[in-house]
Amino acid sequence: MLFVIHCIDKAGDGQLRLANRQDHLAFLKESAAMVRLGGPFLSQDGTAMVGSMLVIEADDLAAAKAWAARDPYALAGVFERVDIRPWRAVVGTTQVT
Repeated sequence: MLFVIHCIDKAGDGQLRLANRQDHLAFLKESAAMVRLGGPFLSQDGTAMVGSMLVIEADDLAAAKAWAARDPYALAGVFERVDIRPWRAVVGTTQVT
């Protein structure tokens, strides 16, 4: 089953995100079998990362939440808010049949 993980960063200058970025990217690489799509949300002017969006495949909501909790960004306290919801791909490259 697919899940969208929608994360909004805490207010600040983005240094906490940058300090943990390499560990976050390594975590995503280790999880390549699960991750279908992902990337940062950007500020209105496109110059700063202000959140994250990931589409992952997991057995259930509990597994998706457990995976998201192990993200180095989550462990470092980068996020103000995280929302995880089941999702069905209909169009685009993430379509699963």
